[in-house]
Amino acid sequence: MAETGSVRTAGNAGTVVAAGYFHSYSVVGLLAVVGVLFVAVAFGAGRLLRPVVPTPEKLLTYECGVDPVGEGWAHTQVRYYVYAYLYVIFAVDSIFLFPWATVFADPRYGATTLVEMFVFLGFLAVGLLYAYKKGVLSWT
Repeated sequence: MAETGSVRTAGNAGTVVAAGYFHSYSVVGLLAVVGVLFVAVAFGAGRLLRPVVPTPEKLLTYECGVDPVGEGWAHTQVRYYVYAYLYVIFAVDSIFLFPWATVFADPRYGATTLVEMFVFLGFLAVGLLYAYKKGVLSWT
């Protein structure tokens, strides 16, 4: 009899742990549902309350107050995308410098993080040198 009582207690403890585990997920799920409902209500209210008076002028493409000329398609040189790509790479990589600065202050990780950061900065320098050699960084 004592064994069945202890088994039931262990089973109840497992049930309590599982209930707490699923409770935290239910809070996240409830918050997600409330967020989706909030967005749906906002969009629905906007659709119901806005005036709908389409005119030919309102259906034109707006270009900073200037009447649109020509077609909507325009050619863009690929090099501008390369500049944007390089910016994103170096902007995202520079974000890694901030956590490094906080870990570098810890005496247990100072030398290791210093070496890792110089390796990281070396990769960035190689990428920048490669872009320079390819002529990506020269304006013509």
